[in-house]
Amino acid sequence: MKALLLREIKSFFGSPIGYLVIAIFLILNGVSLWVIEGEYNILNSGFADLAPFFTLAPWILILLIPAVTMRSFSDEKKQGTLELLFTRPLTTWEIVNGKFFGALALIVLALLPTLIYVYVVSYLGNPPDNIDMGSTIGSYFGLLFLVAGYTAIGVFASTLSDNQIVAFIIAVFVCFVLYFGFQELALYSGDFSNAVASVGMDYHFRSISRGVIDTRDIIYFTSIAFFFLSLTVYKLKSLRG
Repeated sequence: MKALLLREIKSFFGSPIGYLVIAIFLILNGVSLWVIEGEYNILNSGFADLAPFFTLAPWILILLIPAVTMRSFSDEKKQGTLELLFTRPLTTWEIVNGKFFGALALIVLALLPTLIYVYVVSYLGNPPDNIDMGSTIGSYFGLLFLVAGYTAIGVFASTLSDNQIVAFIIAVFVCFVLYFGFQELALYSGDFSNAVASVGMDYHFRSISRGVIDTRDIIYFTSIAFFFLSLTVYKLKSLRG
C-alpha cells in the first residue's frame, strides 16, 4: 500500500494538479478572509477568531476535494490500467486506502499554510494573544475529520464512472447533501429536528468547533469515511470479478 500511496502523491505533484489545488484553496480563502469586504472578512469582524475561515473552508473544500478525487479510479478505468492495478499483490482494501490517503495527504498539505492565520489573528488582537485557542484547535480537528469524510465520498464516486466530470458531480452532490442538506431538512422536521440535523456533517463539525472533542462526533466522521470506503471496496470487487 505504501508504494501506491507514494505513487498517488507523486502523481499529484508530478502534474499541475497538486500545486493548483493548494494554490486555489489558499487564494480563495486569502482573498475572502483578508481582501474582499463582506461577512467573511476577518479584519472587519471585530473579533479575534477564525470563525469566518472555518465557516468558509467547508464550502470551498466541497468543490476542491471532488476535483482531486475524481481521477482516483475513473482515470484508471478510462485508461484501462485498473486491471493492471488488480494484478499487484495488494488487497482491495489496500488499493482503496492507498488512493484515499494519497488524496487526503494533498488536502492536508493545502491546510497547513492556513496555520499562519492563527498567528496573524492572535497578533492583531487587542490585546494580542486573546484568540480562543481551544475553539481554534477544535475547529482544525473538525476540519480534518470533515476532509476525511469528503475524500472518502470522492474516492467512492470515482468508481461509479470512467468520466471524471460525472464522478466530480456525484461527489459534490453527495458531499453537499451530507453537509448542508440535513441541516435544511431539520428546519421542517418539527420535534425530530435535532435528530435529523445530527445525521449531517455540519452538525458534528460545529460541535467539534466549540473546542470539545466529543467521541460521538469522532465516531460519526469515522463511520462516514469507513462507510464510503467500504462501498468503494464493494464496487471494486464487483469490477474485479
